[in-house]
Amino acid sequence: MRRGLRFVPPALLLLTLLELAVFVLVGRAVGFGAALLLVFAASLLGLVLLRREGMRAWRGFRSAAQAGQPPGPQVTDGLVGLAGALLLALPGLVSGAVGLLLLVPPLRRLAGGGVRRATERRVSSMVAGDLFGPRRVRVYPGAPQPAPTPTAQRPAEPPQPGPAIEGEIVDR
Repeated sequence: MRRGLRFVPPALLLLTLLELAVFVLVGRAVGFGAALLLVFAASLLGLVLLRREGMRAWRGFRSAAQAGQPPGPQVTDGLVGLAGALLLALPGLVSGAVGLLLLVPPLRRLAGGGVRRATERRVSSMVAGDLFGPRRVRVYPGAPQPAPTPTAQRPAEPPQPGPAIEGEIVDR
């Protein structure tokens, strides 16, 4: 079993308990019927958005593929939108609120950047280049380039920042 998967069942239990606690608190504040109606309305909205976000993601992927551009940005945006709609469709006020937040454009871009970084860490540089295009890097001219060292050793001091030169890395 993978190292991180052993935390999934306790996390799901805690999420369920949190959802129940929030539902009880909201039910006491606005009434049980209103809280139940709120959960059903959020789930219905999530189901409608799930279809819309799925179609939007597919169209973005197809248009990028047909234009010969890397489909990664459209895929990550689509995945974040689908995750937001799915969380909104799940019955629960906490998951609905998180799902609604993932559909807000600035937070969606922020989450998409996180998905991109996580994907780039887990796949080879060639696959990441195919998905997201060339990587953008900064090179500081005049800064000493450290010689390759084993991972146990680190350079004595980091290079001092100076004017940056932006470039692209293309692995082929």
